[in-house]
Amino acid sequence: MGMDLTVFMVDWAQLSAIPVEHRIGRLEDIAWPGEFGDVYDGGPERARDWLWPPGQAPAWCAVYSFLTTTGAHMPHVRAGTAWTDMRPLVDTPVREVMDSFLGGLIWDADQSNNPAAAGGGGVFPPAADRWHPNVLLVCLPEAVAGKARAWERVEPCLEGLRGPFSVECEGWAGRPDTFEGFAALLREWGGVVTEAARRGWGLVGLP
Repeated sequence: MGMDLTVFMVDWAQLSAIPVEHRIGRLEDIAWPGEFGDVYDGGPERARDWLWPPGQAPAWCAVYSFLTTTGAHMPHVRAGTAWTDMRPLVDTPVREVMDSFLGGLIWDADQSNNPAAAGGGGVFPPAADRWHPNVLLVCLPEAVAGKARAWERVEPCLEGLRGPFSVECEGWAGRPDTFEGFAALLREWGGVVTEAARRGWGLVGLP
């Protein structure tokens, strides 16, 4: 069984008020089904596909339920690898804005880097074992805002990636099965960063 990915949208002021050594545990407690249940609030202030903790107090974080991955981390890794493969075939303006959007979410310019090993830049304790990271991604609110702006430019260009995907990724093991699947995952990430930016919140990904 592979690693999962749980993506949180987080009010950074609330997270910062928790001692560093307790932050991962607090997020895990909130994400545990016994506390969340199956509550999806579809009200005007609740974005679809976000799972919010029940209760009357204002929530300071929510978990995104990816429709295209069933919670697994590997589809995100494969999509990042696909972008690495196809980006040399993409025009510079699109390549640059895609790099800005995907960087630190599902792709890094140096794929040998393991951002989890650094403990999320001091936001979380460093992982004791790089093969069992505590944190898979950390995106501060200011970075999320930049990614939301990048997504606005990326979305109209997605169809133009079909050709590069076909040349470099289609049919290869360790890549998304289809361009449609690749584009659908990117659109989900676009929705994630857009909603988090709207609230001025950050993102955290835990295994």
